[in-house]
Amino acid sequence: MLVRVSDTGPGIPAIELPHIFERFYRARGTGADSTEGAGLGLAIAKRILDLHGSTLSVRSEPNAGASFIFTLHTAEPPPEADWD
Repeated sequence: MLVRVSDTGPGIPAIELPHIFERFYRARGTGADSTEGAGLGLAIAKRILDLHGSTLSVRSEPNAGASFIFTLHTAEPPPEADWD
């Protein structure tokens, strides 16, 4: 399953994109420097998805917002499961 989460904010500057999944990294020039946070959320989300064999990526354009795209794999129920 492919999931996309988008906004219509200022976007993420291209120079920042390679770093946004790093622990403690907070992009500058997007208003992030004026909000609270430790810069851990995207790093944690990416790590969890990586551990489950999924992907997390971002697309962004100046003044057009950002989109985060990730995949989720569905698990097969165990054959002995009684789902009735």
